[in-house]
Amino acid sequence: MEENKEEIFANFQSITGIDDIGEAFSHLEESNWDLMAAIQRVMPQEESPMEEASFSSSRATTMNTFSSAPSNFNRWDSSGAESAFVPVASTSAEAKLIDLTYDTDIDSLQKEVQTLTFNIHFNQIVYTIKLPSVATVGHLKERIFNTTKVPICRQAIRGWSPAKLQDAQDSSTQLCNLDLTSVNDLILIDLTKEGYMDDESDEIIKRFEKIFNLNIKQQPEGKEISLNLSGKETILQVKTDVYYITNIPVRHQEWTGWPVGSENGTTLAQSGIDLSHNLILHSNADKGKNNSKPNKANKLVHTSASSHSYFTHILPYYYRLIYSSSTVVVDSDSSADEFEDASDFNACEEFFTDSPPVQPQSRHLIPNHTDDEARGSGQFVDNYIQRFGEPHPVFFRGSLEDALKEACHKPAKDRKLLAIYLHHGESILTNVFCDHLMKHDSVIQTLIQNFVLYGWDLTFDSNKNLLLSSVSACVGNTASLTVRNIPLDKLPAILIIGKSRLSGRSTCEVLSVIHGNVGLDDLFSRLIEAVEMYSEHIQVEIREEDERAARDQVKAEQDLAYQVTLQADMAKEAAKQQKEAAIAAERQRLESEQAEQDAKKESIRFEAERALPSEPEDSESNITKIRIRKPTGDFLERKFFTGNTLKDLLNFITSNGFLVEDHKVIAGWPRRDLASIDTNPTLQSLGLYPQETVILEER
Repeated sequence: MEENKEEIFANFQSITGIDDIGEAFSHLEESNWDLMAAIQRVMPQEESPMEEASFSSSRATTMNTFSSAPSNFNRWDSSGAESAFVPVASTSAEAKLIDLTYDTDIDSLQKEVQTLTFNIHFNQIVYTIKLPSVATVGHLKERIFNTTKVPICRQAIRGWSPAKLQDAQDSSTQLCNLDLTSVNDLILIDLTKEGYMDDESDEIIKRFEKIFNLNIKQQPEGKEISLNLSGKETILQVKTDVYYITNIPVRHQEWTGWPVGSENGTTLAQSGIDLSHNLILHSNADKGKNNSKPNKANKLVHTSASSHSYFTHILPYYYRLIYSSSTVVVDSDSSADEFEDASDFNACEEFFTDSPPVQPQSRHLIPNHTDDEARGSGQFVDNYIQRFGEPHPVFFRGSLEDALKEACHKPAKDRKLLAIYLHHGESILTNVFCDHLMKHDSVIQTLIQNFVLYGWDLTFDSNKNLLLSSVSACVGNTASLTVRNIPLDKLPAILIIGKSRLSGRSTCEVLSVIHGNVGLDDLFSRLIEAVEMYSEHIQVEIREEDERAARDQVKAEQDLAYQVTLQADMAKEAAKQQKEAAIAAERQRLESEQAEQDAKKESIRFEAERALPSEPEDSESNITKIRIRKPTGDFLERKFFTGNTLKDLLNFITSNGFLVEDHKVIAGWPRRDLASIDTNPTLQSLGLYPQETVILEER
């Protein structure tokens, strides 16, 4: 009943236009949650002439306001944003029924009445709050205050979409404009006296200064375009730049890859894309030519997403119009000029008493001709949750190959079974199976603990063929044949896939098929049976893996010990080589120094020998004989003129290899070192004649 009340509450607010949650709740309570009775309380069907005249005047004012809407009120947004449709007045004199028909790609009105669930994380506690999508951020903060007692002025909420951070700071922003899913996780922070730094806003400010690389692939040509743009550039500027490169006008550009909720005015920094992002570009110019002739008899004017709030404001009055008996054809390519043909919209003057027709839910969960398996899987999960609500099983998002890797291609002890849920919107078993069996807690917990659950919709043949191809490639032709042969009256079904010893443990196979014509107990027992049987099959493999792991550990320990010993030996050898290298280097240094000294001595000796005067003959006069005793004990002897200087004597000693700086030259009496005195005096003046003996001593 609680879920039903949420839906009734959302529908009541959307139809009546009452934004005040308390007032809307009061009307529903007094009407015992009867939607039609509550609507009649707010908008009575039988009015007095005065009331009717007043209401007619109000209605006329609204119609005139609508007629004077901005010129761009009915234009398509060039980015392909969803658009609402405005009914066109009948040309007949009698009041007719105008059917508010929704295009399958346009859900802008329905999203106004969705129920949104918020999981508020605060102080390690999760608070669940449910609100209609037409409620505002202010309403959410009020509910948070009632639940957590954190005053609104101290509430800082984290977790909004990066592209909608600025809008989320405005308390009047409606929740339906914040790119929210049916279930949202938000983090509440209680502001302290020190204040709070909004890291998300700071991050976007930093991203403004970064350069984004956009890799654009133009299809079907396959042409690749690379753009490097600042984070301050908007998506519209990107589209304009692409127009200059490709000559595809902005209005004909169809894009794949922009984040959900991105608009032309959104900057690259706010969009939430990575610094390197891939996009796909198509041209819809040919489509526009094929649909260039609208049906003038049955036109439908649509407003852009930017005018959506204007349409919502006068929506309650449109619901009171008398509907035309003919069905209005939706022309997806109606131009702005067609809006002029709706000038007689105000001609309709009567009002109806029944509630507007409820649009049937789409039976399919994946759009037709889906070419991307991962994107189709994500659409399946989102649409499944939106259609069947909480609680629901946890589905894997991604390709079938990735789901198979997550479940089966792991060590035996971490391995799970892969359960492929095969959905079909045309089967009479679908609603019962999803609303009752798949919502049961025991089934949900069993799937979470033992399976990786992958979902796919077989409603459209194109999507069925895509799954069959993927199953053939990932599992095998037998599994694909099994899926193909499941009859419609037994769908939905659950295909259980896992590794088996019979398949050599390298490939997967279908272990069981659970058809949709089962009861809760049978479904639960079949799942448990598959888990137990599979557990028995992999026990041997788990034991083998444990034994292999033990052997690998012993081998690893041995290898480690060997490596430690080897490293020690290598370290010793390196130290030895280093020591030998040091000794060799020192020896080389000493030899080099010695060679240098020898060369220096030889140079000094040669200079001394060249400066030495010639030795006199014995027959000449004024000569003296000098004997020099070497440190080895033997003698050197030479004759000099008495007029020769002490330097001549020292040059003689040096020329024989005894450098004066390395030796003392000791004279007998008085004892003195001749090498340390002035060398200019003559030998005669020094008393070194007629003969003298001097002694060489090493210093």
